[in-house]
Amino acid sequence: MNSKPEIPVARYRLRLVIAGNSERSRRAIENLQHLCAEHLSGQVDLEVVDIYQRPELAEEYQVIAAPTLVKLLPLPVRRIIGDLSQEDRVLHGLEIVPL
Repeated sequence: MNSKPEIPVARYRLRLVIAGNSERSRRAIENLQHLCAEHLSGQVDLEVVDIYQRPELAEEYQVIAAPTLVKLLPLPVRRIIGDLSQEDRVLHGLEIVPL
């Protein structure tokens, strides 16, 4: 019997919408990378989207401020605005750890 190793499926699909290379955008990226490494290792499909480069995505993801983290999966879709420095709030918003 030839069994193939299972490919881990990302449980979370996240999009971090930033506005250029501002200090606030850099902090949001760093905070999210730390959070993903600590709590979502191997379970996340993460993309950083700069609305200066792709402004149409702000409308598609219904983003009114940047940075905003958009949790696309698992449903329901959620948005967390800010630099993501309040880890407990972010984890609660992603439904990883209850507040």
